[in-house]
Amino acid sequence: MAFNYDQYLRLEKMPTLWCWGCGDGVILKAVVRAIDKLGWKQDDVAVVSGIGCSGRFSSYVDFNTVHTTHGRTVAFATGIKLANPDKHVICVAGDGDALAIGGNHTIHAARRNIDINFIMINNFIYGLTNSQTSPTTPQGMWSVTMKRGNIDPTFDGAELAIAAGASFVARETVLDPKKLEKVLMKGFEHNGFAFFDILSNCHINLGRKNKMASAMENLNWIDEITVSKTKYDKMTEEEQLNLFPTGVLKHDTEAAEFCDMYEELKRRYQNNEKFTQDDFKKKI
Repeated sequence: MAFNYDQYLRLEKMPTLWCWGCGDGVILKAVVRAIDKLGWKQDDVAVVSGIGCSGRFSSYVDFNTVHTTHGRTVAFATGIKLANPDKHVICVAGDGDALAIGGNHTIHAARRNIDINFIMINNFIYGLTNSQTSPTTPQGMWSVTMKRGNIDPTFDGAELAIAAGASFVARETVLDPKKLEKVLMKGFEHNGFAFFDILSNCHINLGRKNKMASAMENLNWIDEITVSKTKYDKMTEEEQLNLFPTGVLKHDTEAAEFCDMYEELKRRYQNNEKFTQDDFKKKI
């Protein structure tokens, strides 16, 4: 029996404004299926998105939603989660939104290990604002701000999240929606900051000027630059160059979650107690 997406969508907003062949729709459908399989009630889910193509995400889903300013998705989501620790909070941001103007918020949400699910739709370009170089644009590729080829080193969002302290980090692509759905479910169930680097195609604003004019050409390129973590770990450093491992890259179930610590802080304050360094040698 075909999955019924209608109950989770704002049908009055259909059809979407995303370009034909865009991977954003694949991600939206995978998120909806994951939520359905986890049995989450729609009123218990909040979706926060920013500016850019990914920002439209919150307009199309029938949950509690906030469409906020550029780079501030995590800041708004943090407030929502602290005020409603029993709710499921999902952030959706593009690579520019998450790693450029919003990079500092991303780092500190990961550092706090607050229970937010952060989905970074990584299409390697500023799509909606017409093809500017983003932190993930590969070196040598054309953009309107690097017309002779991008010279900026490429930023790895997953590695950043790991280094900053996120307790769950995964990378997948839109090439395998079922695999994407499974990794989203695993991250959604995790108690802590879950960061998803989801590689998607933007054949309109990245591809057309970089010899990938169709969606399939762009997707084939993504397929060429990704490999499962199992295979990646068996490669030499030279073989790993310019490849992205996919799958669950980090899953720490022992790290203390920020909302849990905040509740404990309130309890101790009421009892005139304090945290000590010894408290942080174990999970609270």
